[in-house]
Amino acid sequence: MKTFVIGIGGVTNGGKTTLAKNLQKRLPNCSIISQDNFFKPESEIETDENGFLQYDVLEALNMEEMMSAISCWMESAAHPLASTDRGNTEEIPILIIEGFLLYNYNTRIYEPPDTPGYFEGHVWPMYLKHRKEMENISWEIVYLDGTKSEEDLFSQVYEDLIQELAKQKCLQVTA
Repeated sequence: MKTFVIGIGGVTNGGKTTLAKNLQKRLPNCSIISQDNFFKPESEIETDENGFLQYDVLEALNMEEMMSAISCWMESAAHPLASTDRGNTEEIPILIIEGFLLYNYNTRIYEPPDTPGYFEGHVWPMYLKHRKEMENISWEIVYLDGTKSEEDLFSQVYEDLIQELAKQKCLQVTA
């Protein structure tokens, strides 16, 4: 069975989880795997020369465990429970994977606040590194304007996804 996987990346505390959860509420048959659930214990996280814990690097994550979770989802999606209408868009299993890849530098105020200098000294440089890596991959990537409201961003993403799911439905019917 065809599956539909959505990746959401962005700056730490930039709204990735909020967007993913809002999409999950509106999209049928939708699951979320959040990279935040795969951080190694703090005792295993490296610190930089400024003493900041390096959470925004791949080495801070248990990626084997995350990939295993994704593989388990893919396997279970490939063998769904009985379905009466395989041509129905609602039957396409949807997975949202959201993580810390960073796309927008914007001053943020939130509780609890970061240690002074953490964003500028660690998060933003890691954003630049990861964004450059992403730009070198030829995937279909849609960049969102992080200055727009949560509602506007949700509407844009939801509309794009509904259009793409409709295309997938047509592909399933003709296959």
